[in-house]
Amino acid sequence: MKNKDTIDGVPHSRSCFFAFPDARVPEIYWIVPISSKYEKYKRIEQDIIKKYGRCNTIRFGTVLGRNTAFLIQNMCPATEKYLTPYIDKNKQPIRIDGRVAADVEKNARNVLALAKRGAKVIFPDVFAIFEGLEQQLRQAEAELSALSAEQDKLSSQEAQQP
Repeated sequence: MKNKDTIDGVPHSRSCFFAFPDARVPEIYWIVPISSKYEKYKRIEQDIIKKYGRCNTIRFGTVLGRNTAFLIQNMCPATEKYLTPYIDKNKQPIRIDGRVAADVEKNARNVLALAKRGAKVIFPDVFAIFEGLEQQLRQAEAELSALSAEQDKLSSQEAQQP
């Protein structure tokens, strides 16, 4: 996603996400985009509620004192190598209020469960992305294991030399 946000006249160079680990593969995080277009998403939420009676694909909270929308409908998986913490002016990672974080994570997990059952509630093909990340993790683990075995072999050969 591209960030179109401008704060204090300065355009941001990257999107802002809320991340939480997957329940089965904790090395993979689910990232939920955060938008400052609060009013726009409030209107969309109301339209969804009118149509379906409820909306758990968009949640709301504050980040750095600003009203924001958490776009569960656009969430996707990522590993740590693709993520950079959002740092505040005191060089501390931005934290989301615990109640907001719990609400977003609970609704995101519910939406994921719906998507696994075939509902079209998330826009990207998150399960194909997830499988690709799992493959990357397995490959990295296999390479690390092979390297470790090679080092053990070299160490034992060195120990046997007079």
